[in-house]
Amino acid sequence: MNGAFLRNGRVYSANGHRRRTAWLDILRLATPGIGLKRWMLLGALGMLMCLLGLVYVFVELVTLRPPDMLPSFLEGIILLFGGGLIIYFALFGLYRSVGPLILDSPAINSIASTIYTRRSLARGPRIVAIGGGTGQSVLLRGLKAHTDNLTAIVTVGDDGGSSGRLREELGVLPPGDFRNCLVAMSDAEPLVEELFQYRFEEGDCLKGHSFGNLFIAAMTSVTHSFDKALVESSRVLAVHGKVVPATMANLRLSVKQKSGDVIHGESNVAMAQGGIDRLMIDPPDASAHPMAIEALREAQAIVIGPGSLYTSILPNLMVDGIAEAIRASSATKIYISNIATQQGETEGYSVRDHHDALTKHTITDIVDHVIANDNPRELGPNFYGTPVCHDGDMLKGARLHLTDLTDATHPVRHDPEKLARSIMAVYHESSKPRSFIRLAMN
Repeated sequence: MNGAFLRNGRVYSANGHRRRTAWLDILRLATPGIGLKRWMLLGALGMLMCLLGLVYVFVELVTLRPPDMLPSFLEGIILLFGGGLIIYFALFGLYRSVGPLILDSPAINSIASTIYTRRSLARGPRIVAIGGGTGQSVLLRGLKAHTDNLTAIVTVGDDGGSSGRLREELGVLPPGDFRNCLVAMSDAEPLVEELFQYRFEEGDCLKGHSFGNLFIAAMTSVTHSFDKALVESSRVLAVHGKVVPATMANLRLSVKQKSGDVIHGESNVAMAQGGIDRLMIDPPDASAHPMAIEALREAQAIVIGPGSLYTSILPNLMVDGIAEAIRASSATKIYISNIATQQGETEGYSVRDHHDALTKHTITDIVDHVIANDNPRELGPNFYGTPVCHDGDMLKGARLHLTDLTDATHPVRHDPEKLARSIMAVYHESSKPRSFIRLAMN
């Protein structure tokens, strides 16, 4: 049936449904905090002042007045009632003429919905996400639906692939993880996002490079600053939030295996065998980026992970000043455990092993909460590793939250929406008064 749809056994007009939806979108503009009602009232006040001015001018110009057939008070009431009735019919006629066209317009619906969404996100909590790699971009893609006040603190230890080549040849910070974060936080057209992620497959010099990496490297050269390059790239991609390096130092990673052997370079860590004893960074006294410290100081929630434990997460936390800023912050501090173990890094690790590695390399009370997956899936032959199990033991200094985090299409990755909902639930719970939390838990 054209122009209609079926719901609960009843037939509804599609046009009527669209108009009701459009009215709801427009009525959202009256929500407190949107910032439109004050200007509408101010405009109405201006119209009233203009009307009074016209009345005074009219009274001065017209000296002939009809006889006083009624008391002045009743005359005023009649004029007000008549004028209101005329305005009502005028508005009704205007609506019949152009109302359906406006309400059926995708543009007006989109504008109303966009204003409401953007205002709501602008009032969202200040969240800092610490990490790198695919895990961090998945996290940011989910969190951007809950707040615009995001800051991504990104690792700078990558030395492989396109990022490693640009790092060695141009002396820039490895741009790959920054590119992924920018795209994840972007509101740009899908074609622009696809362009930034495009990887060249031909050409001796271009093969293996992504366009986004080259863009950030070129912008760094033009602006003479990696920070400015990130700001300008954020404008191109319409990013809501900030992307900040953990440090501006030329950071190099090494791991000491339990056998005593040392492996140098982030890209070589996967070759480790027999387990990792300790991660080392060079220079060991690399100082944190000032914007990273400021973001941690102002944060309402700090989220560490998900991502490669020894190559994406710990390098950030070992930068001088980062762990101390986290400890000093009053924010809700959350660690996201990986869904599956990683070759060379975390083979055989449980949730507790991940948390113990964090505290071993940083401070004992680095986080208050740990969120882990409780829906392990068979990985199959196409994926390396095993599901990260939770052994049921209490974590030292942290509360464990178990929930389904698995992406239905990718068994080793977190689902962005599930992950973001879990984080926001923990944040809102921890933000309640302590007496309320104790009452809810009893």
